[in-house]
Order: sequence, then C-alpha cells, then structure tokens
Amino acid sequence: MDPIVIVGGDAAGMSAASKFKREHPDRDVVVFEKGEYVSYAACGMPYYIKGAVEEFDDLLQVSPEEFIEDRDIDLRLHHEVVDIDTDAREVTAETPDGAVSLSYDQLLIATGARAIEPPFDGMDLDGVHTLHSLDSAKAVHDLMDSGSVSAVGIVGGGYVGIEMAEAFAEHGVDVHLFEMLPHVLAPFGEMVAEKVEDHMREEGIELHLDTAVDGFTGDGDTLDGIVVGDDTVDVDLALVGVGVAPNAELADDAGIELGETGAIATDEFGRTSAEDVFAAGDCAEARHVVTGEPDYVPLALTANRAGRAIGQTMAGDETPVGDIAGTAAVKAFELEAARTGIIDEDAARDAGFDPVSVTITASSRAHYYPGAKPIHITMLADRDSKRVLGAAMVGREGVSKRIDTVAAALHSETTVGELEYFDLAYAPPFSPTWDPVLTTAKVLNGKLD
Repeated sequence: MDPIVIVGGDAAGMSAASKFKREHPDRDVVVFEKGEYVSYAACGMPYYIKGAVEEFDDLLQVSPEEFIEDRDIDLRLHHEVVDIDTDAREVTAETPDGAVSLSYDQLLIATGARAIEPPFDGMDLDGVHTLHSLDSAKAVHDLMDSGSVSAVGIVGGGYVGIEMAEAFAEHGVDVHLFEMLPHVLAPFGEMVAEKVEDHMREEGIELHLDTAVDGFTGDGDTLDGIVVGDDTVDVDLALVGVGVAPNAELADDAGIELGETGAIATDEFGRTSAEDVFAAGDCAEARHVVTGEPDYVPLALTANRAGRAIGQTMAGDETPVGDIAGTAAVKAFELEAARTGIIDEDAARDAGFDPVSVTITASSRAHYYPGAKPIHITMLADRDSKRVLGAAMVGREGVSKRIDTVAAALHSETTVGELEYFDLAYAPPFSPTWDPVLTTAKVLNGKLD
C-alpha cells in the first residue's frame, strides 16, 4: 500500500503524522518539509526577540530526530513539493539532489501561510524584515543583541506589531509603529484598540495611526528610514507585519478548489475537492461557529486540532476538525486583550443577525481585595434569538482566560440569559461575586428585553 503523504512539517502536518502513526504503527507516513525546522513555536518568536525566551532551541517543540527515530515517521527535510497530480495520486518534490516523485494513498496539504510583503520601495534593503519563520526571528534577535539598532519601525498594528513593539522596547530603542487604519488590533474592536493605544503611548511607543507607509530608504543597500508621504522617519530596522496569506498555490495548481477567502476549501473533516486529499492549518478554511460559513482565521490551535483530527480520519475514524470562533489573545506590555466570535455590528448584520451590544467596566477581583484591576468588556448578541455572538475584553489581569467562557458559550449557541447564570468560580483574589462576564451578560440581557 502506498504511504500517507503530508506536505508541510509544522503544526497541522506533524500532528496528523503523529496521530496516524499511533493508530497504524505499521503503515508508512512520509512528511515533506521544505525547510530545516519542524514543529516549532512560531507564536513564541516575539518573546525570543524580547529575551523572555532565552534559547533559540526552546522554540523547537519536537526535534526532527525524535519524529524519525522515536515516532518512525519518514520526515524528509529540504524537500519542497512543487506538484500534486491528483489523477496519478502522486507528488513531486525538489530536493538538494534533484526531483523525486512519490505515490500516495492519502494526502494532507499543510503548507501553512506566508508573511504578506507589500510592494514597498526598498523591501529588499538590509534591515527590512518580516517575522514568519525561525530564520527571520533569529536574524532580528541577533541584530537587536548586536547593539547596532537605536530606532525601529514596525509596519502593521496587528498581533505581530503589538507583540514586537513590546519586544523591541525591552531593548531600550525608539519604537515607531505605523498602522494605515485608524486603530491597531482591528479585529478586537475600537474599545480594546483605544485602551491598548493609550497604554502603548505610556510605554513610550510612537504610534502613527491612520498612516500609510510608502516605502523604505537606504544608505546603499542598508535601511536608514521609513518613508511616509513627504517625511522620512529614521530607523535602523524595519519589521513588516501586515498579515499573512495562505500558501494555497500548490493546491490551486493541482485543480483543488479554493474558497472565497483564497484558502483551500474543506469540509467538516478537512477533505478537499480532490479524492483522498485533505488540507489543514494556515493554508485552509474552517467553518465559523457563529455564522456557519467558511472563514479563514490562521491560529495555532486551529492547525494543531485540525491536523490531529485529520490524522484520525485518515486512520479510519472520521473525526470533525472542529469549528472556529476566532478566539485570540494578545499581550500589550501590561495589558491583556482578547476577542472571540463576531464583535463588529456591521459584520453581524452581514451575517444575517440583528446585533445589540453593550460595553461595561468591572473589577478583576473583589473590590476590597488588593490588586483589583478594571476589565473592560464589549459583548454582542442577536436581538431575535438572544444568542451570544461574541465579545472583546481588555485589562491588566484575568482577561485571557475569561474570553474562554464566552468562546465556550459560542460553541453551544448559548443565549445571553443562559450565560448570565453560568456557575463560574468565585473567590475574592480571583473575581467579584458576579464575574465580569456574568455582569456583562446581565446588562446585555436587560438591553434585549
């Protein structure tokens, strides 16, 4: 029997390979990975650059040797799959020794995503970086440790931009953050964004909001500034973090259907439009738990969970990859920001809902207990069904886990009234009697009545 073949050796790919091999240890599993790293903690890269993660190797969760020797997975590094023939059930990879072809029984495409590189003048200058690989993280880390950088410019105010602002500031350099939209963290909503912006300014970050970058200037081949209109901001290093795009070209070239998002279209089990071909991770769509429609939200848990489920399905036990809610958290210096579901009223209307929202401020602990901090929460519900649609939060403590309560409510299609009476844990060091989530639901339920 031909082997199970997996294209891509990070979260989704190695989760699927490991799960399938546990179920069928006598079957051959071949993983093609174009780079030299597998199963690494991409989300930890800003903290490695900051210095909170001391060793580069700490970002490597499972070594190639462990996959090969302990798990008996045929992992082939520096093998880039360049063609998939779904009729012949065969893949072709370019290797340092030339092209190789291999037939497959079942195939998983887990090619991930890539950092978007806008067509800025000067993108090829030394000192201009993106952050979507361990190699790029190490290059930026080494530059910061060299002491040669005194000013940094960040292009993009999303997850990467916010986390990297903190990382760079830890090195005592001037940090400029450029965002073409009126606010940072657009998926988190205006309330969260404004709190984060105020705090970042307090931490010394120079924010350039509603500001489009035109390009980069250099002294020879080396970056020396960021061009904004008629002005140039002097920097020694620029980090471009304007988002990611799915690596779906390989699937598209093979005639596999892509979704409207540009990622690979899949069903509830991760199957694509081609027979015995699956897709998972940052290259694939998933179904949104609130709308029931395909969406593209590339996050680590989504990739790991889908990969494991597909490995089990390939092994003969059909397992859904699970819906997504876009649940996410980000640390902005001393603030925690988190979001889940739909928090934009226009997006909710586009999805067919009649949205109603409230924003409240509550205490993270009992008001009399030392260290209590304010938590600001916006929650959205549908007027007709009274179903919770989403929430966003920001505060100095207790935010990143409280968002999980709302995420759980989304997965069970909980109404606001039901959420109001969730039996959540209470003790003065951790929460007021009425947890902030319960209080928000109570206020929102009153607005629905």
